[in-house]
Amino acid sequence: MAPDFSRCILHSDLNNFYASVEMLRRPELKDVPLAVCGSFEDRHGVVLAKNMLAKAAGVKTGEAFFQARRKCPDLTSVPADFPSYLRVSRAVREIYARYTDLIEPFGIDECWLDVTGSRNMFGDGVKIANEIREAVKREIGVTVSVGVSFNKIFAKLGSDMKKPDAVTEISPENYKDTAWKLPVSDLLYVGKSTARKMSLLGVATIGDLARADEARLVQELGKWGKVLHDYAAGLDTSPVAPTGAEREVKSIGNSLTCYRDLTTEEDVHLLFLLLAESVASRVLESGLGKAGTVKIYVTDSELNHFGKQGKPARPTRNAKEIADCGMQLFRALYGWKFPVRALGVAVSDFSDAQQLDLFGDASAEEKEDRLDAAVKKLRDKYGNRALQRATILGDKRLAEMDIKGAHIVHPEGHRGGQT
Repeated sequence: MAPDFSRCILHSDLNNFYASVEMLRRPELKDVPLAVCGSFEDRHGVVLAKNMLAKAAGVKTGEAFFQARRKCPDLTSVPADFPSYLRVSRAVREIYARYTDLIEPFGIDECWLDVTGSRNMFGDGVKIANEIREAVKREIGVTVSVGVSFNKIFAKLGSDMKKPDAVTEISPENYKDTAWKLPVSDLLYVGKSTARKMSLLGVATIGDLARADEARLVQELGKWGKVLHDYAAGLDTSPVAPTGAEREVKSIGNSLTCYRDLTTEEDVHLLFLLLAESVASRVLESGLGKAGTVKIYVTDSELNHFGKQGKPARPTRNAKEIADCGMQLFRALYGWKFPVRALGVAVSDFSDAQQLDLFGDASAEEKEDRLDAAVKKLRDKYGNRALQRATILGDKRLAEMDIKGAHIVHPEGHRGGQT
């Protein structure tokens, strides 16, 4: 099987985005090492973004601010302002829309653009990419790096290769000389764990992966081995989703790192209820029906990750039923070696089927549905905190959170990493 060279895909990546927006808003920050950090009060005092001066001093995204400060004593921190970042992101996407309506966001600061059909009007992919790069810098005041290639995976690889304010093409003519020489860990969706496994197989570069025995990869990595092999070989054919197009929603979920460690089942149940309220509301909004599978994700205080899924007693979109199923899964999964730091809940396998108890009240489920709809109507009108369960009110900090409004819940789109 040969790659499809007929398409022209761009991947745009706004450079040091959060920090760039902060420097745009406050020019006095341009000449100082800068880190944008999450909330210190809620234990998210980690570096979310940094400018080039902080990067040169060794500051890394994802590390705690106090660690970054040790490397860079002059480091200045500012709190993240997500509404401002979203406004700038939308303004940048309006520039992209001048060239194509096939725009697929990949986070707030990255997008894929399919400009295959735009070349007759605007020129080749590199010309379009440079026009976009210049327009973003001139009109918005931030910079963008753009990768140009014949598929999404290589376009993303290109945008990562040269930063900031650059265009890199990975073409049918040069992809073996350019992409295949890079470390396999540079390929999208190859995380540290997968890279370690590949190292044991003698796979060090993207070219090694493309040339590796596919059957051996599948044996060691499962079906994900074939997917990554195809990506390395340039065989990614996934489309760029048009602006406004609805993707197939396979799951709906939410997660939260709590402001304090959870040390009891009562703590865990409280957070599951809060998360389930958000998830149930979004399921109701989606019109997808009821969920036949509940999944939970647990992170302990040592940052170890766990996950488990199971079936509720009946397909549901009821918050209490989702939370109760989550607790059952939690009890079967977690041994309390360490306190719990974060929890996540997701539901999937949607259907419109009704499954009533054989000897139960046939109208009970309909009553619950009407109650859920009434609660949602009130929350839509007066805010997500207008009605809350008495159990949640037992923790003032959690009760004050608008978890549905503050946390983005994404449908599954382009292929993600292993779970």
